[in-house]
Order: sequence, then structure tokens, then C-alpha cells
Amino acid sequence: MTKRKFGLGLSLVLAAGTILGACGSKDEEKTDEGSNTGSGTEEKVDFSLAMVTDVGGVDDKSFNQLAWEGIEAFGKEHGLKKGDGGYDYLQSQSDADYINNITNLVRRDFDVVYGIGFLMEKPIGTIASQQPDAQLAIIDSIVDAPNVASVMFKEQEGSFLAGVAAALMSESKQIGFVGGMEIPVIERFEAGFLEGVKAVDPSIKVDVQYTGKFDDAALGKTTANRMYSSGVDIIFHAAGGTGNGVFAEAKERKTKDANANVWVIGVDSDQYEEGAVGDTNVTLTSMQKRVDVAVQNIAKEAMDGKFPGGKTVTYGLAEEGVQLADSRGAIPDDVLAKIDEYSKKIAAGEIVVPETVE
Repeated sequence: MTKRKFGLGLSLVLAAGTILGACGSKDEEKTDEGSNTGSGTEEKVDFSLAMVTDVGGVDDKSFNQLAWEGIEAFGKEHGLKKGDGGYDYLQSQSDADYINNITNLVRRDFDVVYGIGFLMEKPIGTIASQQPDAQLAIIDSIVDAPNVASVMFKEQEGSFLAGVAAALMSESKQIGFVGGMEIPVIERFEAGFLEGVKAVDPSIKVDVQYTGKFDDAALGKTTANRMYSSGVDIIFHAAGGTGNGVFAEAKERKTKDANANVWVIGVDSDQYEEGAVGDTNVTLTSMQKRVDVAVQNIAKEAMDGKFPGGKTVTYGLAEEGVQLADSRGAIPDDVLAKIDEYSKKIAAGEIVVPETVE
């Protein structure tokens, strides 16, 4: 079967000069002539970047991990090493760590410091006012400050496609949604997913459960257990590390019964590997957010002396910033064609997906 991604594959040079072009606080690109570490494909540059994770951690197989992969890729491409003067991250164990971690990286003189996730909004705003010369970036929220670049995604658009896929593939006509915290970004996931399901079959009921956490796989597993036990056969999670528990429950059921009809739709990154069960897989698809490309675009602008402070860029289907991952054969061609129809209509503005549950 032909492999496809819906919402289109985002190139690493996605509108780096047009979408994120804006005035910045650094006037000249800095280079370290004659130096090359051999680890990247370009001459080493005098530039550094770092990020602070939310409580999900850098290895959450989702949002934080994807951002870190983008930073790592940028660092290696430009001959940088992990650590001061190159690229790095600090992991937050609780909300109380956010301000301290951001401050730590600013004091270590990284050229750009990213706060990953909506929960970083207030900490980034606080540090921005205290450190006006710092170049900060926030993912999934908007901070109105001249030294902060804000990145947003139209999660509702990609989630609409996930809802279409779930509605067309569900045999039981019972579907689940597991969210982390009830915050705007996760509510956009929910709203889009519900709209996609409704567009296919308004009679399908979606069991919506918020766990209140992004870092509790055990809670995600028990939530999924209740859903699958009630007859749900497909669960879309937008719960970060908590969603790992949804996969664990689906895989456990598949291991016990190879014929068990249980599926998971992953989030943020392509979570196909997370669903592996021997020779089979419980991942139907994943709703990807190209956070990795977004962090690289900001870094490129900053490195060129054009840090987009005070600007907000939003990535949706039209901007190729959200997409459904390749289903690896789990979704048949006729269903893929239907999803593609909806994708084109959304990208063209023929369908406007709401950001909140109506």
C-alpha cells in the first residue's frame, strides 16, 4: 500500500524566511571560522540554544522529545556539541522548576532559550521582563513581549483528521479521547477530534476523559482499561507521558488476545514504535505537530540576526505544521482517500475546525 501523510510532510526549511521573518535583537550572524567538530554537516558556528521541558520530560515519546530532537538536529547540523556554548536542555520535575530552569539557561548565556508547552507561559513572561536582553521562545502559548517568539499550532485541524480516521475505522462505534490537563491546547485536540468523528457519523459517542496529568502512565493505563472494557476500540490520547499508559494497556490486551480489536492514535510525534507488539502494532496513526521544525526555524532566524521577538507564528494544515503519520497499512486506501478529502478542504478553508467544544 502507498504510504501517505496527511497535512503534508513539513520541510526543514518551512517558510523560515517568510513566516518567521521579523526584526530581532542580534545584528550579525556569528561564526567560528576554521572550526569543525566533524559531527555536523556545516562549519561550526558561534551560536547556542537550549530548552526547558515541562513535567513530561525529555523522553516522553511525545511533545518534549520532539522539541529536543529538533534542537539536537540543529546542533549537529551546525557542528555544535551538547553543553554550554552548544545545545542543551533542563528537565522540570514540577511546575516550581520552570522559572529556575529558564533562569539557569539564560545565565549560561544560551542565545535562544525555549520553554516547551503552555505551562511555560507565565514563567517565560516573568523572565522576559527580568532579562530584556534574553532571547526566549514559547511553544503552545503566546507571550506578548519584544524578546519572546511565540509558536502556536492548529491542533484542532490535525485532530479533525484523527477523528475522521477513528470514526471510519471503529467497529464498535465507540471511541475514546484521553486528555492530560484541561488547558486550551488540549481542548483544541478534543474539539477537533470530536468534530472529525461527527463529520463521519454523528451517532458515534466519544468517551472523553481528562487525567489532569501529563506524567502519569499508570493513570493513563487505568483510564484506557475502563474505556476498552466498556467497548471502546480506538483511543486518541493527547496526554504526553500519561498517554504511554494508554499504549501499555492496548499492548497488554493485544498480547493476551491477538484478535483483540484495540487501537491507539498517538500524538505530537509518530508513535508507531510505541505500539509495537511482537509482529503486530496497535498504533492506528498519530497526529503529529512539527515542533521539531518550529524550534529549528526560530534558531535559524536568531542565528541570522533576525530573532522574531514579539512575533507569533501559527502552524496548521495549510502551513504543513500538523499531519497524520503514515499508518503503515493499518488504514485501508479507501479510508485514506476520505481523510485526504477532508485534509484538502481544511487546508483550503472550506472547513473551519473549531478550537473549543461546541
